[in-house]
Amino acid sequence: MTFLTLFSAPKPFTDPHIAIIQRNAIRSWTLLPEVEVLLMGEEAGLAETAREFGVTHLPHVTRSPNGLPLVSSMLELARQVSHAGLLCLINTDMLLMPDFVAAAEACKSSYPQRPFVLLSQRWDLDVTHPIEFSPGWQERLRERVKQEGRLHKPAGSDFFLFPSNGYLHVPDFVIGRAGWDNWMIYHARQAGWPVIDGTPSLMIVHQNHDYRHLPGGRSHHTTSETNENIRLAGGQANIRYTILDSTHQLLDGRLVRPKMTRARFLRRLELLLRKMFFFLPENLVENIARPQRWEKRFKRLLRSLTK
Repeated sequence: MTFLTLFSAPKPFTDPHIAIIQRNAIRSWTLLPEVEVLLMGEEAGLAETAREFGVTHLPHVTRSPNGLPLVSSMLELARQVSHAGLLCLINTDMLLMPDFVAAAEACKSSYPQRPFVLLSQRWDLDVTHPIEFSPGWQERLRERVKQEGRLHKPAGSDFFLFPSNGYLHVPDFVIGRAGWDNWMIYHARQAGWPVIDGTPSLMIVHQNHDYRHLPGGRSHHTTSETNENIRLAGGQANIRYTILDSTHQLLDGRLVRPKMTRARFLRRLELLLRKMFFFLPENLVENIARPQRWEKRFKRLLRSLTK
């Protein structure tokens, strides 16, 4: 029986390093119990990789004018093909272990009829070689992450796990560009769904890579597709949502309210100020709510004056 459907739109397998980390990720997904995998797109090497790992390949995904898959089309295809009650849109550089399925089961048990979304912070790790998926590989990976990995800041979201009746109406965001993932959190909060941070219970591992696959080798934040994603999201304010905006945390198999940290307090203050001073420019509200911005600017000013 299939419990969970993972779906993703990989990059071309032409770059040797990208090919390695994507193959590592897909292989880790296929080892999860009661999980099916859908790979979407027509990128070079994708059909062959899907056949090799025995997963479903869906080539006919709707694309942007620049040839990049649209999130809305990916969701529609996943719903058409999936045999599971839970869907998970995930980036193809993420390594998963059985704790991922356990987290999904805990969320589903807590909300058997109600929409929710599960996400978490990732652990960044340099991976340059194929992983040996022999017995004990999870333990070896965990130990390596503890020694060499780094917990990514809450701003990064690399997967969204939700019931199959969630996110029925999503704008035509371009995958692999900024903004759409923040909107996913924004939409869930606006709809009143539980937004569950699985960080205390999950170790999801992001295999680090550069941006050679993007124009000029620059970050996806600088592309025209990102600007279009921001427009479709309804503006900058709607793409400020991060894991700090979660309503629950998954801790020891239970859903609890997140502890109030300085970062969470400042984020709530920012949202309150936006409601109170909706007529002010977005950047001004951010500067008021995030004093660290002023600290950084002051330090830069001091450095410039002492040069």
